[in-house]
Amino acid sequence: MQRRRNEAGLPQELVLAIERVLELVPEQNDDFLDDLSSNFNPVDVLNQLFPEEASLSQLEVVQARLAENERELQAEIDALQDELRRDQDPTKMQLIQEMISDLLGRMSRIREKASESEAVVRSITKDIQVLDLAKKNLILSMTTLKRLQMLVNALTQLEDQVKEKRYAEVAHSLAAVKQISTSFKSYTSVHPIMQVWKRIQQVQGDIRTQLDAEFDTFFLQDPSKPFKTAYITDACAVVDVLGPDVRTQLVERHVALELKEYRRIFRASDEAGHLDNISRRFAWFRRLLTSHETAIGRVFPAEWRVGWWLFAKFVAITRDDLSTLLSKAGPSLTVKVLLETLQQTTDFELSMAKKWVTPLDEILHTAVPPAVHIQSMSSAFEPHLGIFVEAQDKALADMLAPHRNPKARGSLDTASKPPTANSTPRPSLSTNDEPEPAPIVLPSSTELFYFYAQSLEQCAKLSTGQALFDLCGVQKKWLKIYAEGVLSPKFKRLQPQSRKSTDSRFDMAELQQACLFINTADYCQTTAAELEEKVKEKVNDKFKGKVTLQSERDLFMSVISAAINVQLRELESACDGAFNAMSRVNWGAISQVTGHSPFIDDVIQVTEQVTEVIKPLVEQKKYLRNFFDKACSLILIRFTNALVKSRPLKEIGAEQLLLDLGVVKSCLMKLPAGETLATSGYARSLTKITTRLEALLKVIVTPVDPSEGFILNYTLLIGDASFSNFQKILDLKGTPKMEQNSLLDSFLTVTSTKTDLESTSFLTSLDMDPPLSLTIGSPSVSRVALPLSAPVGAEGVFGALTSPPLAGPPTGSSADGSVKGNEPGAKREVFSDIRRFVTFGLRRDTQPPS
Repeated sequence: MQRRRNEAGLPQELVLAIERVLELVPEQNDDFLDDLSSNFNPVDVLNQLFPEEASLSQLEVVQARLAENERELQAEIDALQDELRRDQDPTKMQLIQEMISDLLGRMSRIREKASESEAVVRSITKDIQVLDLAKKNLILSMTTLKRLQMLVNALTQLEDQVKEKRYAEVAHSLAAVKQISTSFKSYTSVHPIMQVWKRIQQVQGDIRTQLDAEFDTFFLQDPSKPFKTAYITDACAVVDVLGPDVRTQLVERHVALELKEYRRIFRASDEAGHLDNISRRFAWFRRLLTSHETAIGRVFPAEWRVGWWLFAKFVAITRDDLSTLLSKAGPSLTVKVLLETLQQTTDFELSMAKKWVTPLDEILHTAVPPAVHIQSMSSAFEPHLGIFVEAQDKALADMLAPHRNPKARGSLDTASKPPTANSTPRPSLSTNDEPEPAPIVLPSSTELFYFYAQSLEQCAKLSTGQALFDLCGVQKKWLKIYAEGVLSPKFKRLQPQSRKSTDSRFDMAELQQACLFINTADYCQTTAAELEEKVKEKVNDKFKGKVTLQSERDLFMSVISAAINVQLRELESACDGAFNAMSRVNWGAISQVTGHSPFIDDVIQVTEQVTEVIKPLVEQKKYLRNFFDKACSLILIRFTNALVKSRPLKEIGAEQLLLDLGVVKSCLMKLPAGETLATSGYARSLTKITTRLEALLKVIVTPVDPSEGFILNYTLLIGDASFSNFQKILDLKGTPKMEQNSLLDSFLTVTSTKTDLESTSFLTSLDMDPPLSLTIGSPSVSRVALPLSAPVGAEGVFGALTSPPLAGPPTGSSADGSVKGNEPGAKREVFSDIRRFVTFGLRRDTQPPS
């Protein structure tokens, strides 16, 4: 079967592929031995040849057929081997090489024949190419000769027209001659064409000379002999054909003649040319422009812009004169003369731009040759505007001089003093008889910024360049002087006035003035931001990035902070007597708690009085909120300091202080009355701090017997295992030294098993030797001078009053003293520092008995 498939001589792989594509089914009578592959199984073949015992009788037939197949295969193999030997014969390869060499030789001969054929064709077509080139040259020569004839005719006609001064026809003929002559530029080496070219140039020169004479006659015409305007109009058309250079020369000649009289009349050395006669210059030019537009100017084409040329030349001459006059004036130049002259100049330039409905720069740029640049007349004043800036500086100095003089405070005191019964109200523009209310800000601040606005607008009209930037520098200077020389000096008194310990009064005028200064500084820093934006809108782009008033605004914020410190200082001074009385109370002598202490009434009364004075006077509520935050911190710090100084407290004394603290907390909670002042942050901070003080007092209230209960209560309320903090409690409680040692031993024993306790708490920052006064506003000691935007901190009371530990760093702290125990996840290790424990033991052994 395999042999039948290969009768066509096809490869076995191709035959199998065709069978797969056509899905051919093998014939049923195929020989089993045709499929000899790796999957061949002789057992299956035997089972098919001999399916039953009876078929064994055909064994000899099968053997004969297999022998026949073997012979056929062997014959096929022999034939293939013979064919392979023939294909590998060396003589056959040599024959193939000889055939290839013969083929290459034939190809070479064919290439030679092709070259010969190409040469024959080229020889045949050579004459044809020569004929084509001759035809092309002949056509070009005929066209060129025709154009040359047209050029010569037009040139002859042009010469006749020039002699007869028929300029309307000259314009058309000259345009035609120039257009035709452009095609002969490449043939100027030909002598006849070169002669025609020279003739064209000569004719153009003659026309230009003739036009110069015609225009000179027109420019200098005798009024008694009228000149035909149409004649010059046609000549202008010829000038346009000649080119822009000729037109520029004629216009400049005309402008020079028109302004010749101006140069003579308004010389800088004559009286008419002085700065105070600048208006006469502008009036003279307006008359000249009117005369030009109604007479000579009507002759020129509109696109020539002769009026613009007149104006540009006038600007150039006048600017040079102004620069000379301003330089000669020197120190004698006054601001009045400078501003009046500049204003007249600016108005004149704006009127000309409005007349032609074109920006000034565009007029000056269009009406001059490209290589010339003309600046405006007003730009001549730019180098001298420093006089204006200096005048503004001097005016500001005079304006603020009364307020900077400590002996004559002027409107400062007038605005600061509250109205009295005998005082006369200031006059008002209203028809009502009611007195004018007290000012919210210092009048000097509103006057200052009103002056700033006026000078800024005036300077922006004069110049938006260096002068405006310099003016901004002057304004920055006086803003700083106003903040440091007018507002800040009132707060340089750092220590509060000496008062008796029982004197709970405060300085009403001091509080009112602090409120006034808060409003004034806030107004100044807000308006300074608006001033900065206004300057950036007006100043040139190259100065925009340099304009900033941030440092001056920061100065005004410092004034606000100092004013709030003054209010806090008055509050502290008024509370001094009450807290001093609290620090002198003998709490051990108290046998029972009957109500809050008398000094608490004084604290509450003074706090409410100060708050009532400040609330209606401060305009911005954010500063009131800041004051309440700091006042809350101040009262609680003074309460804590007095509590520590009045130790020992004993249990009953601690109960009394718990009651007093509740009354103080209730008072402080009511301070920021109103939705705009009361904040959740204020309430949370107040509650957190008072809760810590309550925990401190509750531990002191707890009896020391039994010690385990006392220590357990400490760990629950305080939440640390610091024996230095525990000893602070014992010192506040007034526990004897011998009992302290026993309690400290028990404390270490109990806390050594409680690994969940922290190593520090709020007691770590409690100062056991607090100062008598907080000296608010002092640069060296400012314990409540918080940022304006910061509420009362979580550590506001205890964090501001620190004391060194008893021996070594606190438990859980690093070698540099930074506390690690408060970090998230940090656990307390009782004996993390063995030297600290040994030091504690030595201190106990060497302590004298109490």
